[in-house]
Amino acid sequence: MKRPSNYDKAPVAVSTAAACQVGWRAIVERLSEYAARPRCLMVVECYPGVYVDQVARALEEGLRPALTILAGDVLKPAREIDAMLAGVLTSDPVFGRMNGMRLDDFLDERAVEAAQARIEATDAGLILVVGTGAALVLPGADVLVYADLARWEIQQRQRRGEAASLQYKRGFFVDWRAADRLKKQLWRDIDFLLDTNDAANPKIISGEDFRAALAAVVRRPFRMVPFFDPGPWGGQWMKQVCDLPRQAVNYAWCFDCVPEENSLLLGFGGTRVEVPAIDLVFAHPRELLGDAVHARFGTEFPIRFDFLDTMDGGNLSFQVHPLTEYIQDQFGMAYTQDESYYLLEAAPDAAVYLGLQDDVDPVQMALDLSRAQGGGFSFPVEKYAHRWPARKHDHFLIPAGTVHCSGRNAMVLEISATPYIFTFKLWDWDRMGLDGKPRPVHLDHGLANIQWDRTTEWVRRRLVNRVEPVDSGEGWREERTGLDEREFIETRRHWFTGTAPHATRGGVNVLNLVEGEEAVVESPEGAFEPFVVHYAETFIVPAAVERYTIRTLGGRCATIKAFVRSNA
Repeated sequence: MKRPSNYDKAPVAVSTAAACQVGWRAIVERLSEYAARPRCLMVVECYPGVYVDQVARALEEGLRPALTILAGDVLKPAREIDAMLAGVLTSDPVFGRMNGMRLDDFLDERAVEAAQARIEATDAGLILVVGTGAALVLPGADVLVYADLARWEIQQRQRRGEAASLQYKRGFFVDWRAADRLKKQLWRDIDFLLDTNDAANPKIISGEDFRAALAAVVRRPFRMVPFFDPGPWGGQWMKQVCDLPRQAVNYAWCFDCVPEENSLLLGFGGTRVEVPAIDLVFAHPRELLGDAVHARFGTEFPIRFDFLDTMDGGNLSFQVHPLTEYIQDQFGMAYTQDESYYLLEAAPDAAVYLGLQDDVDPVQMALDLSRAQGGGFSFPVEKYAHRWPARKHDHFLIPAGTVHCSGRNAMVLEISATPYIFTFKLWDWDRMGLDGKPRPVHLDHGLANIQWDRTTEWVRRRLVNRVEPVDSGEGWREERTGLDEREFIETRRHWFTGTAPHATRGGVNVLNLVEGEEAVVESPEGAFEPFVVHYAETFIVPAAVERYTIRTLGGRCATIKAFVRSNA
C-alpha cells in the first residue's frame, strides 16, 4: 500500500560553520587577493561537463588576468583523438572497453610547450589557465581551483544536446575515468572547490574545508542525493512515496546509492554545496570501505542500491548480465553485475521472470529471439522463462548469466554489484524507448552468457527466498536472505520492534528501511549524532563506524543490509 511521503530527497551528509561564497561576484572577491599579487599562476581544473567558457569568462571579467589560456586549445586535433579512441570505444552503440587512458594522452605536446612559453614570457600579473587538463598545462601553480560537478548533472547537460548516448558512452569509458585519475593526484593540493552543478549559481569553498567535511562524513551514517528518471516501463509508486512531481509520465529508476552517479550535499554556513559522491570514495577509501574491501576494489564502491518501479507500468526488458570471464575479456571490467530483486511492494498480479523453463531448446530460443529482434514477431517469453509470483518482501537472487526481468506492478529494490551498464537486453516487449526509437538489443552478447542449466528447480532451490535465521534478541531478529554463493555481496534482513544491534565488521554496510515509517541509527558510544531514516531511504554506514544500532520510532520496522563477504 502506498503511504504519505516523508522521504528526504535532499539529505545533507554533514553541516559545518565554514564559509561558502555563492555567485560569481562573491567568488571573484574570494579569489581577488591572488590577482593582486605581482605575479600569480592560477589553475582552474574543470571536470568534463563543466561549462568551461562560462567559468573562464566570469573569472576574466572579474579578475582581469594578464594572460588566459584555455586547456581546450592545447588538445590534439579531433581526428587524431578519434583515431586514438577507436579501439576503446568500438562501433557498438552502448559498450566500449575499460582502459588506462589519462588526460595527458589528449594534449598536443607542441601546443602545451607553446602555451608554457607564453606563461613564462608573462612576467607580471595573473596568469589564468582554465579547462580540463589545465593542471597538466601549468603544474605547480600558486592557486589550484577544482571546478567539479556530479555525473547526473553531466548527463542532464548531455541530454539537452545531440548524440547524448554517444556522449555518455565516451564519458563512461574514457573522459570521466581519465579525469578521475587526475583528480586523485590533485586531491591534497586543491586550494578551492568550485561547485558548478547549478551553472547560474556557482559556489566556492576552501580545499581545506572541503577535505575536513568529507573526513567528517566518513565517520557517521549518511545518505547520497537520490535522482529519479523516467523509462519506457516506468511506474507510479515513487511519485507518491518519494513525493515526486505528479505531472511526470512515470518514474522508472531511482539511483540512491551509486557514488559514480550520485552526489553529496555538504552544509557550509547554511549553504548547501553539492559534490560528486565518488569524491568521498577517492578521499577516504579505507575508512569508508574497510581494509579488505579496499584491497579488492580500490577506489570503487562495489555495492549499488536502486529502485525499479513498474507499478501501473510495464515489464522490464528481458535480459542477462555477463559472466565474470566475459566482462573481463570483452570489456576489461574486473567484476560483473551480480544482483538481486527485493520487493518493496507488489500488486496481486506481480511477477518476476527468473531462469529458464525445463527442457528449453537453446537453438530454438535463439531463433525466436532473433526473429523478435527483426520485428513482426513477439518473443513468447513464458515459453522459455519461468514466471514467479512476487509478493512484498520476497527476495530473488540473480547471479550473472541468469535470464531475468521484473514484471509489471512490482516495486523492486535492486541490490547489485556496480558495473551497471553491462546489461544485455534479449527482448524489449515490442516497444520503443521514450525517444520513439528502438532500444539497443545485444543478442550476441546475451546468448553467449545465458546459463542454460539454470532452470525452474535450480532457481527454486538457490535463488528464491532463501531465508535463514541468523540471530535474535529482545525485540529483534536477523535473517540471511542471500545472495547466491556465486555473488560477493551478502544480504541480511533485520525485523525489529525495539533496538537492533549492528556492526560493520570492518566493511561498508549499505541499508534500506524496507518496513516502517522511520527509525534512528545511533552509536552505542555516542560517536555520531543520531541519524533518522525514513521508509525506502537507502543509507550508508562506513566501515570506520564499527558498532551501531537501529531503533524503531514506532511500530515494527525492517531493514535490508548489504555488505561484501569477508571470504569473497
